[in-house]
Amino acid sequence: MATLKRNMIELVKEVKEGEIVTEKYLTPVFIPLSVVYQAIDLTNELKNVSNKNERDLIDKLIDFLANDIYKGQFTKDDLINGLHAPDAIDTLSEQLFFIARGYQTDEAKKYLEKKN
Repeated sequence: MATLKRNMIELVKEVKEGEIVTEKYLTPVFIPLSVVYQAIDLTNELKNVSNKNERDLIDKLIDFLANDIYKGQFTKDDLINGLHAPDAIDTLSEQLFFIARGYQTDEAKKYLEKKN
């Protein structure tokens, strides 16, 4: 089988004297197609989100990423507290699009190239 695509997310673990300490996490080597179905459903929900349920949908997305994509490598709270607020929604969306469409960020590609 060809090399399988993987993705990466970087979370802030700690802020020390103005410096951030981060940790990078990789998706599992294999992600079953059933997870794509979940990602497609979430993508459709995002397209139809109203102000009333936006927070619930973000919580659902965070749960999906922590438990179904990254398989418990970090908790929902780690994800909530480890993403920089101005970039958080974009980062969550990029993770979802990786699953739904196989889109890898340039940062993830570079990280994986260095790792191999």
